[in-house]
Amino acid sequence: MTVSGVSLGVERLRKSWGNVEVLRGVDFGIEAGGFLTLLGPSGCGKSTALRLITGLDEVNGGSILIDGRDVTKLPAAERNIGMVFQNYALFPHMSVADNIGYGLKVRRVKRPARRASVARVAELMALGNLLDRKPAQLSGGQQQRVALARVLVSERPLVLMDEPLSNLDAKLRTEIRSEIKSLNKSLGITVVYVTHDQSEALSMSDTVVLMNRGTAVQLGTPEELYNAPASTFAAGFIGTPPMNLLAAEDVDLPEWLGAHGCARPSDLLLGVRPEKLSYPGQGMDVTAAGRVIDLEYEGDVFLVHIAARSGATFIMAYHGVDPPREGDEVIVGWDRKSTHLFSRDSGEAVPLGQ
Repeated sequence: MTVSGVSLGVERLRKSWGNVEVLRGVDFGIEAGGFLTLLGPSGCGKSTALRLITGLDEVNGGSILIDGRDVTKLPAAERNIGMVFQNYALFPHMSVADNIGYGLKVRRVKRPARRASVARVAELMALGNLLDRKPAQLSGGQQQRVALARVLVSERPLVLMDEPLSNLDAKLRTEIRSEIKSLNKSLGITVVYVTHDQSEALSMSDTVVLMNRGTAVQLGTPEELYNAPASTFAAGFIGTPPMNLLAAEDVDLPEWLGAHGCARPSDLLLGVRPEKLSYPGQGMDVTAAGRVIDLEYEGDVFLVHIAARSGATFIMAYHGVDPPREGDEVIVGWDRKSTHLFSRDSGEAVPLGQ
């Protein structure tokens, strides 16, 4: 089973509910066969964007292009899009086989062909021995597989997924997201995925669109969003724990930062990932002093919470066997290439310079 994916382009997309502007001119795109994730906090507009793409809601402004064709005004039934919902939307009175094949039945596909397609997709999704069961007899992970199979059997080239794993436990989420990514690559379908879970976005996607307050604040590969956040919002949203943001008064400023031509040090925030901090930090490119106020054991790492001079807290991910203890006065450090600079006023990233 191979499906030829399609490209998707979203240009200046706008949506309002009454006087509330939910989307404020969003742009993003994905090539055929790609995997794009809309990531952001609740209320940022990511699910609204998905509903506009699928045609469930009416666009107030902008364009939606599928394989270069403007589908903005087309009804949902004419867009050839598959949709996987958060709540699975299975028919409780139907068997697994009938749930998977329902769309084919509605399209009047003949019974022998329908059965063959259902059997093929059920085997692909490890559901072959469950075809006679009802949804109530399945686990959450099995129900999600049925929902995915129902979309796959229709052979839609573009599949939209709206937080499909949020009802599953952590172990099942990991298993199913691996299967979804594998299906994306092996079948050639184009996937647009919505989630608030950054681990899903970073592990599954070719492209991530980070959204906040109805706008796309950064678009790039997972590596680009993690290693080069474009703003303090991106720095604080991506990463577990998120990037530390320290004011100039909390850091022993190196000469190269004091001579930085783009901004005065007092106008800057310094960003550094918790895993880039070293202890003891004396002699490193940048250092910060503080007092340990908490310690979290995470199995392979200690998360050391430190109060800086101003009282602001930051976190060091410590992988040694003898971490500093609560109440210790410490000096931590990091190298220049691990330093990110942001405008204290606008929150936008500032070039570090040479």
